[in-house]
Amino acid sequence: MLLKEKVFIVTGASSGIGEELCKQLSASGSTVVCAARRLDELERVSDIINSSGGKSIAVQTDITIIEQCNRMIEKTIETFGQIDGLVLNAGVSMWARFEDIADISFFKDLINTNYLGAVNCVHAALPYLKKSNGKIISCSTGQALMGFPSHSGYAASKHALHGFLSTLAIENKNEITILEAILGWIRDTNLRGNAFGADGKKHSRPPKKHTKESVGLNNCVERILTAMKNDWRTVYIPRKLRLIPFYKAFWRWYLEYRADRVVKKPAKG
Repeated sequence: MLLKEKVFIVTGASSGIGEELCKQLSASGSTVVCAARRLDELERVSDIINSSGGKSIAVQTDITIIEQCNRMIEKTIETFGQIDGLVLNAGVSMWARFEDIADISFFKDLINTNYLGAVNCVHAALPYLKKSNGKIISCSTGQALMGFPSHSGYAASKHALHGFLSTLAIENKNEITILEAILGWIRDTNLRGNAFGADGKKHSRPPKKHTKESVGLNNCVERILTAMKNDWRTVYIPRKLRLIPFYKAFWRWYLEYRADRVVKKPAKG
């Protein structure tokens, strides 16, 4: 996929992976629609892109509200006339063992954002993506492919999204393409800091520091763009995550042991 003169919508564009994707897509010649709930931060990102010679607009959007997703798509078409790519990046996480959770109502927030929010965006954008033979890019996680301690609700929401996109790929073969970015620990994002805890509230600080095995933000986004350009269906970041399907099929016990150990292991940095 050539990125030059393409129009991409990026959800969760106000910080972290979403912000960096917007900047690197623009640097590659794409027009970018920055979407998220925080308008001030969206406008900051969009202004950086426009002042650097790129083309971008900020569209305040809560993806859990269908009407706002429809408006996001309408605004994109009104302004640029086409949609070539939809990046599903907005997400929220958790960090708590299920048995320690006092109130499970925040699971609805996980499902509404990570799964149903993505569905809302795709439903609104799909007719235009089919016209352009466009691409859906999902910034997902290894937890979409396996269970993971302290992330039961998060893993469940990402499993749902994985199944949804796998079905779309079959239903729309030769009309659109879908890329799933299976991510591990990525530095310089606020996903951990905004994760729900056992009390049902978001953490004020990350519950666990990243280790030296985590991947830097720039490196992560560069690899996602490489996968987009080469029309890959899946990219694993870091690469070792590509072993998840193999271990799940043949050595599930080892995969579960490693996952449990990673969560319990004290952080070194």
